[in-house]
Amino acid sequence: MIVAAILALYCVFAALVLPRFLRRATWADRAPRLAIAMWQAASISVVISALLSAFAVAVPASVVGHELAELFEACAALLGDGATLSSTSTRVGLAAAGLLVARVLYTGGAVLLGARRERLRHAEALALLGRHDGELGAVVVDYEECLAYCLPGRNGKAVITTGALRSLAPEHVAAVLAHEQAHLRGRHHLVLAGTEALLRAFPGVPLFVRAQTEIARLVELLADDVAASRHPRVHIAAALVRLATGRVPAFALGAGGQTALTRVRRMLNPEAPLARRERLAGRVAVTLLLAGPAILAAIPGVSAFLAHHCHSFFNL
Repeated sequence: MIVAAILALYCVFAALVLPRFLRRATWADRAPRLAIAMWQAASISVVISALLSAFAVAVPASVVGHELAELFEACAALLGDGATLSSTSTRVGLAAAGLLVARVLYTGGAVLLGARRERLRHAEALALLGRHDGELGAVVVDYEECLAYCLPGRNGKAVITTGALRSLAPEHVAAVLAHEQAHLRGRHHLVLAGTEALLRAFPGVPLFVRAQTEIARLVELLADDVAASRHPRVHIAAALVRLATGRVPAFALGAGGQTALTRVRRMLNPEAPLARRERLAGRVAVTLLLAGPAILAAIPGVSAFLAHHCHSFFNL
């Protein structure tokens, strides 16, 4: 029960307080990929902690500590123990864990299926209204507004309007399309779908609210950086200025948007990347966020396992 309480307290702390610390991370814009991983790990750790806290209440440590070879026997013993299963803590713990898993799976599926339907409808419209340009590697749509975006999915494609082609120089067009291809190759739509699923499953949780905003911003920085590895930063910045006011479909990823002007400054005044030691520290933090709750939850079972075997050893 102590471990369950600790996991529950961490869950509350991470959900309410952790976003304040992560928001103050001044290094995030210098390493957007690592920052995305940090926000994801923090969000996942909250869900894992809640789930493991419920299991810690429902499953006795002595059962977890049995030898792997005796797993089925232990499960049968647990299921056959009417007093254990009828206990309030076990029933509440199992019910809470089941509801948590069901909620996450349901909202995750709803988000993915809903976005897929929207993308398929948009792809059908593009097939009628657009034309594929082999040289650009993108679908060109006859539209006056200056837009460039990507339609993710299994057959993902970059899209650019004739208005953008008239407004941008060829080198700027190449730079912005490299940005969109970075979104497609990185499957950034799945990253964003994960944040949306958690927020829908648990609306109002500060960590999930902030994670959605920050990760949406960071994937754009990451795509900028990927494009900047192939094209001059000044070309990306010039394209972003022209695309800043464009509005892309909600289910697509676009180079413009509200963060475009901030990203222009970042492109023109790049900061030094993180040092190797700083990156290592960040990876360690991500690992601790992901593995910490599981390690903590395993302590009672490991202790019971060791106590059982040490007792058997000394009785030989």
